[in-house]
Amino acid sequence: MRLHTEKLVCLTPYFIYSKNMESLFSSRLATLGHPQRLAIFRLLMRRYPDRVSAGEIAHALGLKPSTLSAYLSGLMQADLIDQEREGTSLRYAIAMTEVRRTFDYLLLDCCRGRPEICSPVSLPQITGTAPMSDSRYKVLFICTGNSARSIFAEAILRKEAGDHFEAYSAGTKPRSELNPFALEVLAQKGHDISVLRAKNVAEFQTEDAPRFDFVFTVCDRAANEECPSWPGQPISAHWGMPDPVKEDGTDAQKSLAFHQAYGALANRIRVFAALPIPSLGRISLQRAVDDLARREAGEPA
Repeated sequence: MRLHTEKLVCLTPYFIYSKNMESLFSSRLATLGHPQRLAIFRLLMRRYPDRVSAGEIAHALGLKPSTLSAYLSGLMQADLIDQEREGTSLRYAIAMTEVRRTFDYLLLDCCRGRPEICSPVSLPQITGTAPMSDSRYKVLFICTGNSARSIFAEAILRKEAGDHFEAYSAGTKPRSELNPFALEVLAQKGHDISVLRAKNVAEFQTEDAPRFDFVFTVCDRAANEECPSWPGQPISAHWGMPDPVKEDGTDAQKSLAFHQAYGALANRIRVFAALPIPSLGRISLQRAVDDLARREAGEPA
């Protein structure tokens, strides 16, 4: 009888916790059960830790402003996203603390705290070591067009740490061409531009394509797009920065914009290449590449 009483006392706090939170988390799951609200949530997760304007979300998902406003309101009421005003613009981001609490609740309540029965069947153990690709890590940089920023990233990583990484880049547009200003900057920085070419992401989605350890988007439009999952679930992050191609000033102003984009990417990639990847678990490594997204886009190289 004593054993039974002790066991009941041990379970009581968990029982109270789950009952108190059941209504809140059920509401959150119901909110995400709507396809368009889920699409917004997924877009903001892909862009995390960025904040994204309502206009950009509407454009990416093809939603009317009034419809988007209703969906955003529902997600905020469920504490799944939050809102900040920057000037005249409202910008939205994942409320990551509350999202994590929701996942924790599912693990504790549905799985009774047994991660071995609820771990994703198609993913490596997220607490395990970082993925390995033979002797070098394979890294893919994606942009809408493969003309400047993604080409910069590919060239920089190859030059800075080619002994540890294989660098690739691609665009999501059907066709792209290398930007002449980008090629000029790369040549000035001592890169071999003869090995560079514009590529479409479909080239890397075939059965015989490289199996990537890292996939980074370097422009917002590419990050907003729904892309199929990559085999092996590589570590991914969004390193968005202003598009130098959009600079419409003088040639000197255009050149400056491309140099600034190059410098910002060079800073991030050097820090990334210096990470002690073999000694980091997947969670720590994901946090490290997410932190790099917060580096100032205009920070000099």
